Parts: sequence; C-alpha cells; structure tokens
Amino acid sequence: MLSAGIPPTGAWEYVAEFVENPVPSLLMAKHPEPQELADALMGVVEPLPATERSAWRGLAAAWSIAMTAGAPLAPVLTAYADSLRSLATVQRDIDVALAAPVATARLVLTLPPIGILLGLALGFDTLGVLFGSFVGWLCLLVGAALLVVAVRWNKRLVARAQPSSMTPGIECELLAIAVSGGGSIEQAEALLQDSLRRFSLRQPSTAGEANGRGQTHESASAIDSTIERVIRLSKHAGVPARQLLRSEAEAVRRAAGSAAEERAAALAVRLMLPLGLCVLPAFVLLGVVPMLITVVSSTVGQF
Repeated sequence: MLSAGIPPTGAWEYVAEFVENPVPSLLMAKHPEPQELADALMGVVEPLPATERSAWRGLAAAWSIAMTAGAPLAPVLTAYADSLRSLATVQRDIDVALAAPVATARLVLTLPPIGILLGLALGFDTLGVLFGSFVGWLCLLVGAALLVVAVRWNKRLVARAQPSSMTPGIECELLAIAVSGGGSIEQAEALLQDSLRRFSLRQPSTAGEANGRGQTHESASAIDSTIERVIRLSKHAGVPARQLLRSEAEAVRRAAGSAAEERAAALAVRLMLPLGLCVLPAFVLLGVVPMLITVVSSTVGQF
C-alpha cells in the first residue's frame, strides 16, 4: 500500500481493518502521527508473547530508523518482512526439533503415579503403605522430592535448548536500513545503537537468563564484531554496505537456527539424566517399594 502511494497512517488503518491481528487496531486507537508511530507501537505490544513482541519491536525500530535516516519506507518494510518470514521458518524448524524431547520429558514424569496405580490394580495396598507407615512416609517424601527436582531440571534443560535470541540478525538488518538513507556509516551506527537501546532489542531471552547475562554480552560483542567486519569489507572493496549487511543478517539467522537445532538434538540425550537420577528412583520408591513391603508384611503375617 505504501508503494501504491497510500500515506503511512492510511496504510495502517487499512491493516487494522483487514488484518486479523489486534496490534494494528490498538495502535490506530492512539491516533499516532507517522513520526510517533514507533513509540506508540512499543506501548501496545508489551502483553504479547516474547517472540511476537520482539518482532513488533523490530518493526518499530525499522520504522523509526527509516523515518530518521530518510530511507524509503516501502522497501524497508518489504526487506524486514522477508527477514521475519525467514526467522519464522527457522523458529518452526526449532519447534519441530524440540517437540519430541519435550513430549518425552512430560511422559516419563507420569511413571511414578502409574507405578502407584499399577500396584492398586494388582491388589497391593500401596496407598496404605505410603500413608500408614514410617517407611511409607519416607518413600513418599523422597519420591515427591525427586519428582520436583526432575520437573525443575527438565524445565531448565528445555529452556537452555531454546534460541538465545528472538531476533537474530536484527542489528545487521537495522544498520542496512540506516545506511540506505544516504547518511554516513558513522551516523548509521550511532542511530543503530540508539535504536537498540530505545526499543529493547538486546534484552536477555529466556535461555539467556537461564545461562546468565554473560552469554547475552558475548552475543552482542559477536554481532558488533560482525558488523565491524562487514563495514570494513565495504570500505576496502568500495561497494555499498546495505546488501552486504542484509546477506550477513541472513547468515546470522541461519547460524542461529542451526545452533538451536543442535541444542534440540542434544536435549534428547540430556533428558536421560533427570530420568535416570530422579524419575526412575521415584518410580521405585512410590511404586515398587510399597508393593514389596505389602508382600513381605503379608508373608510375615502368615507365620
């Protein structure tokens, strides 16, 4: 619509009317001017899930940089939409890779309750043993503690397997937008750093919080080093930096997707640790030991 000559506010009104997403409608309810639209957008996306919120924040940053640098909005939004589609494809592949390990983790946590029900089905008084004797209470407390540890351990392993950044390559994309306005590289880099802070695009994700803030700082340093290398190549070769930066953004997205898929594959093996050290012992304590106590008690009682 922007390419067809519709002004930005009018284009957003059409999007709010015809696109099934609440964000444009909430945005238009604030009646923002084009220059104020990025800040207004930040105010309506906070309740959204982290992945979707990051995408909208990136759009706000792209819009703001384009307005400040004087870059044409239609090509900027087209390029950003292409990057989001690529990122969505990577995210779907990661979700598929994580589906099996996560389902396995949930399934094995049902083993101890199944052990108790199995004992009852076979005619053993497992509940009477668990709640009616000192040994039963001890098995119950230790087994429950092991299950709690297993649940927290599984959640932590799954969180670490999630992507460490919700918008990989966004820095290169935004810098490409900034340089497309015709300003100097130094001005574009300053505009990029200001936008990253203003739109909170370097906040630690769930996995980053689980691993500590150090990982986020290392990732930011790696991106800064990548941008510096691309800019240096652009200057030495005498070629425009915009296309190089967009190509580098695509490479960063693919690398992030591959790394996340590797972590998802390793997750299936790592989930064996809480299974072997926590879930199976809890199964024995809650399901097997009460049956053995019942058998021994009935045998001793016959004598």
